[in-house]
Amino acid sequence: MQDKTAVLAHRFQQLDRLLTDTRRWWQYQPYHHQGLAFADEAPELAARLNGLSLEEVMALDADMAALCTLLAPWIPAGQALHALSELDAFLPEPIACTKGMAMYMPGRKQAQIEAFTGCLSPHGGPYLEWCAGKGHLGRLVSLQRGAEVISLELQGALCEEGRLLAARDGARMQFIEADAFAPASGQLIARDHHAMALHACGELHTHLLERVAEQGASGVTISPCCYHLIRGDQYRPLSEAAAASALRLGKSDLKLPLQETVTGGARIARLREQEVVWRLAFDCLQRQLRGVDEYLPVPNMQKSLLTGGFEAFCGWAAERKGIRLPAGLDHAAFLARGEQRYGDVARMELVRHLFRRPLEIWLALDRALFLQERGYAVEVGEFCDKPMTPRNILIRAVRA
Repeated sequence: MQDKTAVLAHRFQQLDRLLTDTRRWWQYQPYHHQGLAFADEAPELAARLNGLSLEEVMALDADMAALCTLLAPWIPAGQALHALSELDAFLPEPIACTKGMAMYMPGRKQAQIEAFTGCLSPHGGPYLEWCAGKGHLGRLVSLQRGAEVISLELQGALCEEGRLLAARDGARMQFIEADAFAPASGQLIARDHHAMALHACGELHTHLLERVAEQGASGVTISPCCYHLIRGDQYRPLSEAAAASALRLGKSDLKLPLQETVTGGARIARLREQEVVWRLAFDCLQRQLRGVDEYLPVPNMQKSLLTGGFEAFCGWAAERKGIRLPAGLDHAAFLARGEQRYGDVARMELVRHLFRRPLEIWLALDRALFLQERGYAVEVGEFCDKPMTPRNILIRAVRA
């Protein structure tokens, strides 16, 4: 892999400088704006984007090279950011679950587990599986490498299912029911352990890295996920390099990389668009009723609510936010405003998506540099193609 020693730090410094210099283009929340946030600063760009159909916006969103070209007159750093976001691919060993092993594994998750296992560094065991769920990853690693695996999982029911599956397949696994954040969980990590976590969310995986370094474990392999799931409001850098950065990231910034998703089909896309339109339409309604011109977040909802009408959705949202809806509201007019704002949000998100992968690489490099600063030889790459999962970054570290 190319990303070793000083190369990691150099790439991080380049990304950090460009992301800091361009933060006015991505460090804001489109839902809070009732028009294009950059319309006054860049009227030509606003006009160019307004001339695009939503179909053209979606096509550009899936073609980063074309998006860089479109935005180059206003964001010339786009090409450099795009280049810095490219990672080499790990070349995993071909490993496949048997039919019996794959039982109860969703197909895409099975493929991720197989690819992740094939990228693990040589290690005879034991392994520590962090946030293990039913231990599907640990089970494959145990059987494929003939190794002992300790699987840490919070939910007792999942631990019990994992024990049954391990016994059925003959895997050498010990399940421990515990909170990953509990001090005793960190003490489970021994110097001869190689820790692993496939898509442990937010601070669950950063906490693991800190405990691995603290205990001096043999190594660790993770694929980060859900960067925004942190206990505070602001991101806490791990490495000295990130701590020295001028960037200050809030939860809304940390959600940006997660906006790259694997499509769930036309029906899912339609429901997602309908939900956004309704939320934006209700936002117009609540601003008028409250006399406060600011965005009011509405909680997550059951998707079944989308099968009803917009008026019923407004009633649900108003109840959650303590707003009384007067009789005679022109719901159709607010819905039309929501549809208009949907187009504005899609165009603002298109610009922000230029920075989606660069920010994710910045976050991954912060984790990698933290381990490197503590004496680990670190590699960063992709363990699978994006259609399998957009969260395909893998950080592999071995104690030097």
